[in-house]
Amino acid sequence: MDEGSSRIRRRVSVRKRNRPSLEILLAAPTADELKPGDDEKAEEEEEEEEMGAGSPRRKTVGVQPVENNDSEEDMFGDYDSFAENSLIAQVDDLEQKYMQLPENKKHDTDLATEDLCSENIRHNQLSITTIGSFTELKTDEHTENQSGHEDISIEPGADLLYELPSSQVLYFENLQNSSNELGNQSTKERDWNSSSHKTVSEELPQNSIEQRQQNDELSSNVRTSSDVNRRKSLKDHLKSAMTVNAKAQMPIFSRTKQLKETHLSEEINVAKKAIESSSDDVGPFYSLPSKVRDLYVQFKGIEKLYEWQHTCLTLTSVQERKNLIYSLPTSGGKTLVAEILMLQELLCRRKDVLMILPYVAIVQEKISGLSSFGIELGFFVEEYAGSKGKFPPIKRREKKSLYIATIEKGHGLVNSLIETGRISSLGLVVVDELHMIAEGSRGAVLEMTLAKILYTSKTTQIIGMSATLNNVEDLQEFLQAEYYTSQFRPVELKEYLKINDAIYEVDSKAENGMTFSRLLNYKYSDALKKMDPDHLVALVTEVIPNNSCLVFCPTKKNCENVAEMICKFLSKDYLKHREKEKQEVIKNLKSISSGNLCPVLKRTIPLGVAYHHSGLMSDERKLLEEAYSTGVLCLLTCTSTLAAGVNLPARRVILRAPYVAKEFLKRSQYKQMIGRAGRAGIDSVGESILILQEKDKQQALELISRPLENCYSHLVQEFTKGIQTLFLSLVGLKIATHLGDIYHFMSGTLFGVQQKILLKEKSLWEITVESLRYLTEKGLLQKDTILTENGLTQKDASYKSEEWFQYSFHITKLGRASFKGTIDLAYCDILYRDLQKGLEGLVLESLLHLIYLTTPYDMASQCDPDWMIYFKQFNQLSPAEQNVAALVGVSENYIGKKVSGQAIKKTVDKDIVNRLYLSFVLYALLKETSIWSVSEKFNMPRGYIQSLLTAAATFSCCVLHFCEGRAKQLYNAGYKSLAHLANANPEVLIKTIDHLSRRQAKQIVSSAKMLLHEKAEALQEEVEELLRLPADFPPVEKA
Repeated sequence: MDEGSSRIRRRVSVRKRNRPSLEILLAAPTADELKPGDDEKAEEEEEEEEMGAGSPRRKTVGVQPVENNDSEEDMFGDYDSFAENSLIAQVDDLEQKYMQLPENKKHDTDLATEDLCSENIRHNQLSITTIGSFTELKTDEHTENQSGHEDISIEPGADLLYELPSSQVLYFENLQNSSNELGNQSTKERDWNSSSHKTVSEELPQNSIEQRQQNDELSSNVRTSSDVNRRKSLKDHLKSAMTVNAKAQMPIFSRTKQLKETHLSEEINVAKKAIESSSDDVGPFYSLPSKVRDLYVQFKGIEKLYEWQHTCLTLTSVQERKNLIYSLPTSGGKTLVAEILMLQELLCRRKDVLMILPYVAIVQEKISGLSSFGIELGFFVEEYAGSKGKFPPIKRREKKSLYIATIEKGHGLVNSLIETGRISSLGLVVVDELHMIAEGSRGAVLEMTLAKILYTSKTTQIIGMSATLNNVEDLQEFLQAEYYTSQFRPVELKEYLKINDAIYEVDSKAENGMTFSRLLNYKYSDALKKMDPDHLVALVTEVIPNNSCLVFCPTKKNCENVAEMICKFLSKDYLKHREKEKQEVIKNLKSISSGNLCPVLKRTIPLGVAYHHSGLMSDERKLLEEAYSTGVLCLLTCTSTLAAGVNLPARRVILRAPYVAKEFLKRSQYKQMIGRAGRAGIDSVGESILILQEKDKQQALELISRPLENCYSHLVQEFTKGIQTLFLSLVGLKIATHLGDIYHFMSGTLFGVQQKILLKEKSLWEITVESLRYLTEKGLLQKDTILTENGLTQKDASYKSEEWFQYSFHITKLGRASFKGTIDLAYCDILYRDLQKGLEGLVLESLLHLIYLTTPYDMASQCDPDWMIYFKQFNQLSPAEQNVAALVGVSENYIGKKVSGQAIKKTVDKDIVNRLYLSFVLYALLKETSIWSVSEKFNMPRGYIQSLLTAAATFSCCVLHFCEGRAKQLYNAGYKSLAHLANANPEVLIKTIDHLSRRQAKQIVSSAKMLLHEKAEALQEEVEELLRLPADFPPVEKA
């Protein structure tokens, strides 16, 4: 039995007698050729058939019940059973000739009818198309033949019955069954088998059995009718019988995996047609297969959409695939709408989809949540975060891809699609937390990404969503989008302020914005008052351990201190709450950290409390988040990043202070934090409590009443990461190479929309010209003279005196390296200089020099070294490693003076000193492999070290792309291995490789020889070790 298809073979019983074949019948035999006695045989056969008509019917199993088709329309579709050139037409012609012989009319009618069925069945395979494969019919034989019949297996053939409609196949099957049962006293069973993971047998519905009985009776009546009916045209008889049997029910095979896939494919095709039409009929589940609805019930427990979600999905703008921005409060269910739209694009329109999320943790959470949908529905889910992601993405013929990316990786992905001419394959781009477009350099990158999509692809739809948007009109104009908003929350949110012992409810109708609610009723000892002046213990014990609570703290250290302080005053009863599960959490934390466990977590987890911030490793955070989500942990003390990160709702949210670090809360930050209050399906109400000091009262009242902050472009404010990077990529990707085209592109950005607000002293044209001049002077772009003034508008006439309008631009090799490597333009010349210096004197005796070259510049600028640890690590360096420090420009004397606090006269680049310190951290991590031991050695949070490692991995990829130009030249020139370079002639290299000096060529050859020599020595030592007699070899006894 072949996999993936159901094969059924039918054995047909026919009489043992010499009957004329179809070819003989078509030859129109004469009366002399007919044997005498045929009339008597026909009469005997007729009597047998009349007896057989009342024989027991065969039981049929393995067929699923199906709905009756009451349609009076033609059931044969495009199949014309009665065409002039059909088999029936040929038989009809034969009949007219043959029936002219009066003595053989009766015999001919029965014989032709039987031969029509048996000959075709004998030479044909009755084929039913199911699940994209052909199904062969088979009937098991259970009884011996008692009437002189023989079994003939049907073999595949190429004749007219090969592509009969299924209803006609069933008719011939019933007709032959009647013939087979003439001499059989016992019943036969039909076994419908399926080659799936399991076989399912189901009973045929009663109406189907009755239909077959009627068909058999009709067949019998034809044979036993009067002479007038016998002379009736065979063509008319078959046409009538086949029309009746067209309504017979088609056997449905057991639901195998292939049948499910066929059903899914059919629904997708229906949904696709529904989407392409202007009809309101959107299919079973918002233009998606019903299987999608079942998967949401299975994987996420979502049985019904909220009313606003239904309204949003059925908007005319959504149906017409217009760009859309929608805004709802946190926990309102925004993501589900985006997911349904993404599935429509992947399954129905067969286009790739890009989803842009703000943080790596959210990308990983979304990957985990949607991978199961990808497996079930047949599309790929690909991660683009950290060091993951392939540029350009793999081009797939059949299955489509859902790319889930961070802001930076999403930008790189879009660049690669534009460069390879595949941007049109991207059908939909979804941006979560659209307000991030106003967040510094990351916002500038997001704006560049969306602007490029709008400019290069008119078929790509953009969906943006956020909980905190204010100046939506600017974003609408930028994205050319419709807007939808709602204030829906699945759980009511009540906001409170706590000042001293009193709690006030936020009330916009009140005069000062709040009304008194209650006094805290909790007995505090003197020690507790001193330790907990903000009454945190009283607030959290009102809800834990049976309900969950989040406490947002200003700093990471404050998170840990608050968690420990609360645990000191919790009763021992909290230890018993889900005790075994909490011990399992501790065990799992140890297992992922090589037996290590944070002492703070060791003390707090048994009481159901933990802290959550970036100082934890990613695996630790995931374990704690899972424990909190399942209720094992009831309280998390966390920083503001959790509010913008993974979804961890709580019964009560407490804001320890209205600050993030030392800055006062923004309205958008406040809304995100309190939005975590209230768990859908669990709580009837959510509570948020902001703890205030008297000095912050007035500022806090303004905070809760003022509107959300506006979103403003950072494209020009972030100069090197914004407008300069944008122009370099526009020219590099050949999106816009003329000054006028570049200016036109800038006019379509969010910055272009907001230029009247953001630009006070200079115009957009001046900003464009200045940025291009800067890139040209830095050697990243080169200008070419042109003779036209394309792209200039009337309002730019005042700048026609400028010579710049006469130029187009092309990217230089340094510019292309910076663009390909996505290097921050503030550091590209520094990186180039460092690499050149390394090429002149790269220290290969240690990996420290290579690690230094791949240490991220931006993290070095934020580093604050511990000088005592720095000095200690410096003294432990080998001579070769100290040589690396000297080459980069950091001396032991400088570090010693920093430790002792002495004045330093000689100026040293602080960024270089900090970068070398981080190189020491990475070098120690390379040698010791344990983040915990390195964390203790350098007194750094383990989460920071993990972030440093991730950033270094990403930056090393950037450096690789930055350098691959020369590497490609070497490879293309035939130097494909270390041995090739070691044996190269430096003079030949100079002529072969662009901009390669004699000194650099000699350095490349000598370095290759040294590496080859080291490799040979290592292999030689290994050979000697293998040939050496083992020390524990047993002594040979002397004879």
